[in-house]
Amino acid sequence: MVFVPIAIGMLLLVAGAHWYVWRRLVRDTMRRGGWPRRLATPVVVLLPLMAFATVASERAGAPMPVQQALGWPGLMWLALLLYLLLALAVGELVRPVLLRVLERRARRAGGGTGAAAPVDEAEREAAVAALAQQVATAEAADEVAAEAAGGAGGGGGGTGTKAPLRLGPATVAGDEGAAGSQGSADGRADGADPASAPVGGEVSRRLFVARTVAIGATAVAAGTVAYGAYGVLGRAPRVKNVTVPLTKLPASAHGYRIAVVSDIHLGPVLGRGHTQRIVDTINAQRPDLVAIVGDLVDGSVDHLGTAAEPLGQLAAPDGTFFVTGNHEYFAGADGAGEWLDHLRELGLHPLENARTELAGFDLAGVNDVSGEDVGRAPDFARALGDRDTSRASVLLAHQPVVIHDAVDHGVDLQLSGHTHGGQMWPVTYIAEAANPTLAGLERYGDTQLYVTRGAGAWGPPVRVGAPSDITIVRLASPGA
Repeated sequence: MVFVPIAIGMLLLVAGAHWYVWRRLVRDTMRRGGWPRRLATPVVVLLPLMAFATVASERAGAPMPVQQALGWPGLMWLALLLYLLLALAVGELVRPVLLRVLERRARRAGGGTGAAAPVDEAEREAAVAALAQQVATAEAADEVAAEAAGGAGGGGGGTGTKAPLRLGPATVAGDEGAAGSQGSADGRADGADPASAPVGGEVSRRLFVARTVAIGATAVAAGTVAYGAYGVLGRAPRVKNVTVPLTKLPASAHGYRIAVVSDIHLGPVLGRGHTQRIVDTINAQRPDLVAIVGDLVDGSVDHLGTAAEPLGQLAAPDGTFFVTGNHEYFAGADGAGEWLDHLRELGLHPLENARTELAGFDLAGVNDVSGEDVGRAPDFARALGDRDTSRASVLLAHQPVVIHDAVDHGVDLQLSGHTHGGQMWPVTYIAEAANPTLAGLERYGDTQLYVTRGAGAWGPPVRVGAPSDITIVRLASPGA
């Protein structure tokens, strides 16, 4: 039952965000009834629906072409929406400053007579004078017509009907000036549509500022998203090198190199080409062992098995090991089991609450904590309970939050992912609050924890302030 009010609150938040974006980018900048506004309004409604449909189609196992058709525009819009909101928020601070600057320039252009003499005031006075002249001319003509009618009708005493007043261009201009003044007041007080109000001096200034802020915010947001997308789609993840000293590591294992990669997130956006870039980058480093610490896929083997095939090309003397992440369990225990079987066929070694003894240390792996929901919970006792504690130990665990279990079981080094480093600023602050370590190497008692930012992206294929990485962890022995 708690889920329902949370879901409603999230929907209201999303709806409010899109209304605000529509108001600032569409209503305030485009004239009512014009084709740009008629086109932009449905787009602002359609894009968030496509984003929701992307997640729904993924969970429902829809055909991959359908997921891709929905995913590209829907997921990219989520990233663009985030940075549009941030840029428009900054624009709210810029907007009054621009208006003030333009007003001062208008006063100077009007002869420096102060606030009472903006440019549109002079225009309105001229329009009113022209209207008065037209009315006077019309009344004079009516009097002549009435006298003529009275003379012809035997002195009707001025009872003839006056000719109707015809409004010429001057009257229209005068009306527009007055309406422009009223429209600007309404824009200030009632949130009226400045783009649809008649163009007067103040209204035209407000429209200019609205369009300037909208264009600037859109350019900043689009540039940020484009740069962030290039970091995921246009190049391989960066290679980081980290040296970790382990007290129990023998001198013979000094310099042992583990390639750590996480959060590849194969799915409707990131496919086989993404996998191949990662494999090529890892192989170029020639590690002794490859560790894939979860969240490899966002879908089934039927849809993504081909995309994962390049993993079979990974080359390391001691092999490639894998532990599950939370996303492997989105399809339930059966879906996770199918992936583990498929990875074994590709030559990888899944560690399901298991341990293997290498020449210089023990390598263990536990299932992700999300496995608890499908009967595949992490079991630290099974993976670590009966080992020789005099040997160094390295644990593969997807989420950093299990670090306290690792400490309790005497693990020397835990390798994790999951956080993406926050993926997109300022989401980094939320991710940092939810995890003991956001990224990098930290110590918890006698246990060290290293968290990689991951090699892919979840949701929008965009990273801002949290570049993707593949880490080469070099183990160091104090006796070397």
